[in-house]
Amino acid sequence: MSPRLTAARRVTWSILLVVLLIVLIVVFFIPDVPRAVPGAAAVVLVVAYGWGLWYFGRRTKSWAYAERADDLIVIRGFMFKRLVIVPYGRMQLVDLAAGPIDRAFGIAKLQLHTAAATSDACIPGLVPEVAAALRDRLASLGEQRAAGL
Repeated sequence: MSPRLTAARRVTWSILLVVLLIVLIVVFFIPDVPRAVPGAAAVVLVVAYGWGLWYFGRRTKSWAYAERADDLIVIRGFMFKRLVIVPYGRMQLVDLAAGPIDRAFGIAKLQLHTAAATSDACIPGLVPEVAAALRDRLASLGEQRAAGL
């Protein structure tokens, strides 16, 4: 995973915080709302923002993937680990996606789709060239393995 994924998630988190702070400022000027409510909410937002900055850094480091002879392994999570093994022959669609913030940071997300909803795997934070090469390789392996079914 690219370290730019952490920065992209932190920017997204910061944008959300700014929107919520604007809402708090509007609520502050509503006469019927006690002044303590927006103040307490602002404190909660600041604490949540600090926690989010730490969380996204830690979460990004927990993603990993490995290509094996017959399947792809995707691992994620630092508190609750999740291991997904997707056989190449079961892949139905390999999708690349990048939102505006991801594109600004030069990263993309590779999404694998299978017939089973629980086995879908996602690999975020890939450099677009690496993501495109991986997509092509996985699609080719998927076609080769599915031909024998």
